[in-house]
Amino acid sequence: MNRPEVDVAVVGGGPVGLALAILALQDGLRVRVFEARTSRSSHSRAIGIHPPGMAALEATGVSAQLAAEGVQIRTGSARTRDTELISISFAKTSTAYPYVLALPQERTETVLQARLEELDPDALQRGHRITSLHDDGRGVSLAGTTTAGDFAVRASWVVAADGARSAVRGLLGVRAAGKLLRDSYLMGDFPDNTADGPVGVLYLEPEGIVESFPLPGGKRRWVAHTRTLQSDADAKDLARIVAARTGRVPEAAASTMLSAFSVRTTALKQLAHGRTVLIGDAAHEVSPIGGQGMTLGWIDAAELAPLLAAAVRGADVGARLAAFDSRRRRAAVVASAQARLNMALGRPLPAPLMQARNTVLARLFRSRMLSDGVARRFTMQ
Repeated sequence: MNRPEVDVAVVGGGPVGLALAILALQDGLRVRVFEARTSRSSHSRAIGIHPPGMAALEATGVSAQLAAEGVQIRTGSARTRDTELISISFAKTSTAYPYVLALPQERTETVLQARLEELDPDALQRGHRITSLHDDGRGVSLAGTTTAGDFAVRASWVVAADGARSAVRGLLGVRAAGKLLRDSYLMGDFPDNTADGPVGVLYLEPEGIVESFPLPGGKRRWVAHTRTLQSDADAKDLARIVAARTGRVPEAAASTMLSAFSVRTTALKQLAHGRTVLIGDAAHEVSPIGGQGMTLGWIDAAELAPLLAAAVRGADVGARLAAFDSRRRRAAVVASAQARLNMALGRPLPAPLMQARNTVLARLFRSRMLSDGVARRFTMQ
């Protein structure tokens, strides 16, 4: 039992876990990914890939395919009804990726899984739920269950990429400082019957913000701030909210996805616990408003993978791992602050206050320097 069967056991087969596994395999490590779900969810929340996320994925070999399949949002617009207040170009945010890529998470995961299977067809183990973890200082013993029975594996290192409700975090006894915020949203995907093309639009309205983003296949995602969680709402309810605030009328009968969600943030004081490292939402959950979470996780993976390769080959990576830990927690703090600002701008305001604020914003953004700075911050530069 002292000889590790794999070099890296990744718990969680979402976009972050898959990316980490690809990078580790390409470094010549033996990898297994344990995913509790037996099939991929078609309920896609994350759609935005920021320039640093595209850069982090370059080493996996999938960036070009994702860029070709997604919608490249190169311009953002802030409006009130039919009046444009602000137009922001992302042209100066990145030389290689001067856009935010819109692609449903389900498709992103499909592309990543295909790349993983090119490297090792057996790497991804679906239907494998981890129930125990023991680190003896030389390796980590994992045990769990499948529909066929129990299983056990020993790994040199474990990477927990199993999401905001991380089971590994619980097994480690790690407490996360979490907070449920007062913001709630209702979102759905509809046929794109606007004339906005590949432009991301924010409607700053007294009743609350409405966000509108293009998707591949002639679809558009609509996201509306709601005063309370609308867990029983349907596509007609969201269409009515969008129409009342913006004048646009999504085709409710053709909606392909609907989700109501509240916002929770989670932060850890430490990401590395012996030979187990937490990344992605398991390490730092930020508000989905602004779409930063998936990119944060990919940067975690890109920075962690070479440390794991060095450690497996016998290098002392203690200092580098501590620096990684500190650096990634700071990055999460910055992302969380940006998301909170985004949410604050989208909350309801009395009409006179909203009009006054929008007028001030429109005047401020006449400054090209300010506009370019906000574009860089919005794209996580």
